[in-house]
Amino acid sequence: MLSNFNWMETITTSPIMMVLIGFSVVTLGIAIERLYYYRKRRGKPDQVLEQALAKLRKGKKEEAAQICRDCSHPMGKVAVEILESESLEGEKAEERLQITLSQQRLLLERNLGFLGTIAGVAPLVGLLGTVWGIMRAFHDMSTTGTAAPSVVAAGVAEALVTTAAGLIIAVPALMIYNHLSRKMGVMLTVAENHSRSLRLTLVESTRGGAAAGISDEVRPERRSVVTEQEIEKLEPVLQD
Repeated sequence: MLSNFNWMETITTSPIMMVLIGFSVVTLGIAIERLYYYRKRRGKPDQVLEQALAKLRKGKKEEAAQICRDCSHPMGKVAVEILESESLEGEKAEERLQITLSQQRLLLERNLGFLGTIAGVAPLVGLLGTVWGIMRAFHDMSTTGTAAPSVVAAGVAEALVTTAAGLIIAVPALMIYNHLSRKMGVMLTVAENHSRSLRLTLVESTRGGAAAGISDEVRPERRSVVTEQEIEKLEPVLQD
């Protein structure tokens, strides 16, 4: 049935079909670009987190930051901001975290709006093509003065084909849009959670270093006290 259908005639004579073909080209291009972009930014956030935590526990903050910079996952950018905002207060550091997450969200959801729009509009354009085809069929009937099947077949075929084309475009576009939206949410959640884990470890290591410094300052005093006691014990012997 489809092999005997004159596709070129329908495409060239139906403006609605031309619009749907444009939708299909745009959808295909955006889908390929977004899928490739998400694959490129997939990274290995869990492995990067383990390596960065190990460096932070050893007090090697710069090496931990470099590991995060080399990560293509959004977690890398967010984690670097967290490590560089160590000296900021709690509210300012939190605000910087949210700003970086928003920037990553903008990069991830770029062009996704087009997919969502096409998924919603394509069936409506197909429905418009149905109305257009029926109008064409009635126009042909009024022009020829007959309702023979050969007269109305072209208009009815255009009406059905445009409806089918709209659904064929909308269904994959909606599936890809939902898939990428879900993936974006997961990536941003992982980026935020891992970055907060790094900040907690950074704070703990900083406090640990400060406590070690205090103990080092106290130890000389203890050693001086012990030395004075030894000297007091030795004073009678020296006087004799």
